[in-house]
Amino acid sequence: MTTHTNTDGHEDGDGGDGAVPTTDVVPVNGVALTRLLQLVSPALPIGAFAYSQGLEQAVASGWVTNEATAAEWLLGLLHNGMGTLDLPVLERLIDAWRIDNLPRVDAWSAWLAACRPTRETRAEERQLGAAMARTLAAIGIRDAEGWEARAHVTQAAMFALATARYAIPTSAALAGYAFAWAEATTSAAVRLVPLGQNAGQRLLALAGDEIPDIVERARALADDELAATTPGQAIASALHEALYSRLFRS
Repeated sequence: MTTHTNTDGHEDGDGGDGAVPTTDVVPVNGVALTRLLQLVSPALPIGAFAYSQGLEQAVASGWVTNEATAAEWLLGLLHNGMGTLDLPVLERLIDAWRIDNLPRVDAWSAWLAACRPTRETRAEERQLGAAMARTLAAIGIRDAEGWEARAHVTQAAMFALATARYAIPTSAALAGYAFAWAEATTSAAVRLVPLGQNAGQRLLALAGDEIPDIVERARALADDELAATTPGQAIASALHEALYSRLFRS
């Protein structure tokens, strides 16, 4: 089987028929694997558990009431937001950090922050990004120092920095980032709907089944195709700002 090296510096196989698949085939192992697991762990002290990204309002409004509607919410956002905006931008940020193109990092991080449609989601993005910058600096990634004070710091920009410095393959990083988001959203759903623990695991399994294809499609998008089409989440987030009693910050 012939192999081809892509922009991640790893090899893809053509399966013997000359067609080169776009999905990474080289396994993530060694320190790159353990670092990726650390970056996507709920134990990473960035406070992601405090945000529901509009789900709390969706539950309060009766839009999400059970496991089936929670799955629709989760998979809808995964396909139409995470997969069409966050992951493609994350890939561009990783590419920029790999060659230390800081103006490009700044530009994509600011653009992603500007795509957040409400005050709460913009604040969430900045707070998670600043917390991740402090965490990365604390574990020895010096390039993260000072990013917590930047107006347009984003979680994606800091995750991309760690991905580049730890030599994590891009597709693996994107899959891990998407799964970590799905895990946080599922955790919020378990607490808010509420759902049982097994229902939560079924939701995560659904997300896990979808993520590889979502990553592959995300990597094929051109710059002018990047966007989130999640108006329901934007409306829920805006309404959440005035929700009387709430557990989450978004």
